[in-house]
Amino acid sequence: GSERDVRAFARPRVVVSRCLGFDHCRWNGDMITSEVVQMLAPHVDYLPVCAEVEIGLGVPRKPVRFVKGEDGIRLVQHETGLDVTGRMKTFAASFAGTLREIDGFVLKSRSPSCGIRDVKVYRQGGTGDTVGKTAGAFAAAMADRFPNLPAEDEGRLRNRRIREHFLTRLFTLAAFREVRAGGDLRELAAFHTRNKLLLMAYSQKEMRELGKIVANPDKKTFPGVAGEYGDHLNAALSRAPRYTANINVLLHALGRFKAGISPAEKTFFLDTLEQYRQDRVTICPNLMILRGWIVRFEDDYLREQTFFSPFPAELMGVSQDLSHRQRDYWEK
Repeated sequence: GSERDVRAFARPRVVVSRCLGFDHCRWNGDMITSEVVQMLAPHVDYLPVCAEVEIGLGVPRKPVRFVKGEDGIRLVQHETGLDVTGRMKTFAASFAGTLREIDGFVLKSRSPSCGIRDVKVYRQGGTGDTVGKTAGAFAAAMADRFPNLPAEDEGRLRNRRIREHFLTRLFTLAAFREVRAGGDLRELAAFHTRNKLLLMAYSQKEMRELGKIVANPDKKTFPGVAGEYGDHLNAALSRAPRYTANINVLLHALGRFKAGISPAEKTFFLDTLEQYRQDRVTICPNLMILRGWIVRFEDDYLREQTFFSPFPAELMGVSQDLSHRQRDYWEK
């Protein structure tokens, strides 16, 4: 019954900017409220950090910014002339060295230390002219050190598609981390089976490759198999699935019920699928129909598939974007 359908999710360990609801540590003493960070809180273990405070800049403080001059791009407190580039590099390296078993990052958008991408770079000389955009100094160091982990900012996470892809990666990698720690090849095989449809949506090529790795024809040791599996899992999850790939998986699942459902039910499913293809509805209606059939026909294989619930249901939140004001921001 129903208690078997509630999957126990691994708890991802997430590095988060301290200003996103944990502390008044913005340069002006503010704290930012992020719906996504709050929504995630019951399901993850947060590791809050404020790089600017850690390198000795107080609260409140004169803001830092990227300045491009003769000697490249530097992180400078432009009102005082204090260059903190070296301090930030040192802190980021030592902080990264303390991180064990983490699964992802949620960082403050547009911050010169934490921004994932859209951080302004100013021309030297204080004219206020910008010469481009880049990643924040701390965020860039984390991306170098943990290139395969999902990292987003709280602004982009308001977008439903970006959020779903981020959460899928986050919870899948956390589950894999637990399997890897267990050291049992059968557990890894079971993990692969549960994730088959999800992997089919993300990358058929990697799905096949991962199947070969888990079959382990060369009788490698578990750490060897798990290491190789992890590399290909990261590659598989690096890009969000195209809607055409999702449709392919939905049709694949439909095929398991051919014998049991009526022609009218099948037509209803395909009509709903067509609306999804035209982007008039999300994937949710089709998932709900399939979930109903999984219960009705007691399909144990599909019931276990993470494709139908890759992360806790409460995090589906409103399937709409959390704030339409942000639309221009994340579509750039």
